[in-house]
Amino acid sequence: MAQGFLVYIESRNGKIRKSSLETLTTARHLAEKLGTTVDAVVFGAVDSLEQLKAYGPGRIFHVSFDEDVMSRELWIGTLEGLVRREEVAYVLAAATATGKDLLPGVAARFRRSVVQDVTAITVDGGDMLIKRPIYAGKAFQTVKLAGRPGFVSLRPNVFPAETGGGAAEVVPVQETVDPGAVRARIREVRESQAGKVELTEATIIVSGGRGIKEAENYALIEQLADAAGAAAGASRAIVDAGWVDHQKQVGQTGKTVSPTLYIAVGISGAIQHLAGMSSSKYIVAINKDPDAPIFKVADYGIVGDLFKVVPLLTEEFRKIRNQ
Repeated sequence: MAQGFLVYIESRNGKIRKSSLETLTTARHLAEKLGTTVDAVVFGAVDSLEQLKAYGPGRIFHVSFDEDVMSRELWIGTLEGLVRREEVAYVLAAATATGKDLLPGVAARFRRSVVQDVTAITVDGGDMLIKRPIYAGKAFQTVKLAGRPGFVSLRPNVFPAETGGGAAEVVPVQETVDPGAVRARIREVRESQAGKVELTEATIIVSGGRGIKEAENYALIEQLADAAGAAAGASRAIVDAGWVDHQKQVGQTGKTVSPTLYIAVGISGAIQHLAGMSSSKYIVAINKDPDAPIFKVADYGIVGDLFKVVPLLTEEFRKIRNQ
């Protein structure tokens, strides 16, 4: 009988991603309520498995391959085999680009669907009630998983990452690469120059929109973000205009973010943009138009000229951080 949780742990340059630790923490809390187990699986070299142990998995499946190869097919096949061997009931991952790619690939092999971009999970008896936004964030859907294994991805920055454990068993998993089964390989990974702070994992985000008027003025957004220790984002309008790289785009066709503080500068508040940031804990809008839709979702609004307001905010953030 299927039981227990398996959490896919994502790493980048050997560093375990914060969003994966959030997912592991959530799985641990759910496992405690359901009276079951939680394990983790990580691919390749990571700087510290001890860090992962601190977040409470019972076992850590550390997968390595007999050939140095990166392949989506290889990872999906390995995860499928692990889920079958361990008779896993629930497979969780962070709703990052990688997590959203791998989970459907594994789920398809079990003829299951994936509940993506989840923002809340509660336990009702022996079932999980899973909440996720739909219709570009205008409504929420609560679902139960039908059949096992169930596949769920969790929105980054929504769930806490909390330590609790430390005695996990590391289980080495050595996989043999069948060259005939690998149709595509990742030859190179180039780091984006999108910013010092990863957009989807940032606790503060400053985003600019069409109100900045021209590409050169995006420097105001970057200066404010730097002063606040934040990530710099953008609306689709200025990305489509070629002013900013797509990696910075927040919205339905960009990245979905859930920071503690989201500062929207010169952004009108089109539904496409709101779909990507409306789950932020606090939203501050700066716009000269008092009727801009962004003010309907903002916790705090500043009606004024961004070219006067943003430099003042930047200076104040610098003072605070230098204290």
